[in-house]
Amino acid sequence: MGQANYANGFALTLQPHMLELPLRWKRSQTIFVNSMSDLFHVSVPLDYIQQVFDVMARAHWHRFQVLTKRADRLNAISAEIDWPANVWMGTSVESDRYRSRIDDLRASGAHVKFLSLEPLLGPLPDLDLAAIDWVIVGGESGPGARAMDPGWVTDLRDQCQRAGVPFFFKQWGGKNKKQTGRVLEGRLWDEMPADRLVLHSAEA
Repeated sequence: MGQANYANGFALTLQPHMLELPLRWKRSQTIFVNSMSDLFHVSVPLDYIQQVFDVMARAHWHRFQVLTKRADRLNAISAEIDWPANVWMGTSVESDRYRSRIDDLRASGAHVKFLSLEPLLGPLPDLDLAAIDWVIVGGESGPGARAMDPGWVTDLRDQCQRAGVPFFFKQWGGKNKKQTGRVLEGRLWDEMPADRLVLHSAEA
């Protein structure tokens, strides 16, 4: 990628010199921590994970979104982590095969918990959305992308509505995701956890 930090390609490589970078960004922003990595990979030491969470706690003016497929390890070490309120913790659930990740996420100490149901590769009926604060759904994109059935998407949207969980539809995907767009039944679905918090505040 032309960056020294990626000299090892996709081999797991710790970057301790980058950890405090968010402390230098003074304007509040949402930071996606794991765009090309997984913080809870078995080869990432616990003390390194704790350093990451320490920086996120100190950079309290940002919102950090952390996503993992290793929800079992997340659950196993959750008690060893100090969970700041500005960290949103999520897990990927691409198909029914990985449904157990939701229970692992739910058992964690994260204040905000979200599901990334993308790329959605099959139906996910009757999800237990208790203690889940946000659901993101999206199709696979790029060459060879597997098709996503619209019925899977609307069912998940309906499940979220019944459970009162904000629903975000990211994309239909396919070979050309810009062409297929992200309109679902005539509208965009951009709900966020903050929407629900504001609603509850107004009702109080």
